[in-house]
Amino acid sequence: MIMSDPVLVEVLRGARVESRHRGALAVVDADGKAVLSLGDVESPIFPRSAVKALQALVLMESDGAERYRLDDEQLALACASHGGEPAHVATAERTLRAAGLDASALECGTHWPAHQPSALALARSGGTASAIHNNCSGKHSGFLCAACAMGVEPRGYVEPGHPVQREVKAVLESMSGAAIPDERRGIDGCSVPTWALPLDALAHAFARFATGRGLGEKRAAAAQRLRAACAAKPWFVSGTGRFSSDIMGHFGQRVFVKGGAEGVYCGALPELGYGVAIKCDDGQGRAAEVVMAALVARLLPLADADRDFLRRFVGPALKNWRGTAVGRLVPAAELHAS
Repeated sequence: MIMSDPVLVEVLRGARVESRHRGALAVVDADGKAVLSLGDVESPIFPRSAVKALQALVLMESDGAERYRLDDEQLALACASHGGEPAHVATAERTLRAAGLDASALECGTHWPAHQPSALALARSGGTASAIHNNCSGKHSGFLCAACAMGVEPRGYVEPGHPVQREVKAVLESMSGAAIPDERRGIDGCSVPTWALPLDALAHAFARFATGRGLGEKRAAAAQRLRAACAAKPWFVSGTGRFSSDIMGHFGQRVFVKGGAEGVYCGALPELGYGVAIKCDDGQGRAAEVVMAALVARLLPLADADRDFLRRFVGPALKNWRGTAVGRLVPAAELHAS
């Protein structure tokens, strides 16, 4: 029997429901115990870019970050889906130069900056997009640094059989506690393998990322360093006016959140020892952001200023092209603070 996932978010136009977003979520502690579970959390899903911080553990454990003296901005960008704004691009270039490389080494493919003003400025200047503008260029620069630190050929670092990607898979299996057979491998938008995992296993991985519990000393220190970098430089994780940067900019090390394509969001709440994994069935990121904001509001001890800050994310207004408020997104009752 196929489980029908519950409605996680309703979209109101005026007072009427216009659309509904179904999905599933798991909140798990570092021992693997479920704290909150809605929908099918056992069927594997592709987490896409939501696991970039876990992938970046390979950069840390290869000693690439130390060898190339990567700073908070560079480490945050290694965990990022950035907007291609000028400082994002410059930071990716710095990382590549540290390893003696340039943008020609990137195998992530090319697209224009996702940040529209930056794309327009690039076009007006007569420039053109390159792989350095890809939202994954920070992660790929980190992979290249890891390859160089490991003493292996950087070329082909996106292939499943490359030592860097073999290490990524091993990290995902170890952190989640779930074996990943080869048939669960897909190809991500940036050409690296993406491995399907159940939501409860993903949440467990992020609980361990949050706490270091059950990890070796080196991996626990690597996770803490990445979380600290993202908290110190959250703008580099996504960019101007984007959910993950705004949330981490407000909460600092209390909250780590990272989205992926097709309605996926993962997160860590270190003071509670919880990991979070969300998947919206229709692939809508707007719904996943509402769910994540609602979970932060429900689970984390908050001051009034924190609740005021979260309000625009938990129930964001919908506006038309004239700026008129026409409706809003509303999380399901199960997600509201008790």
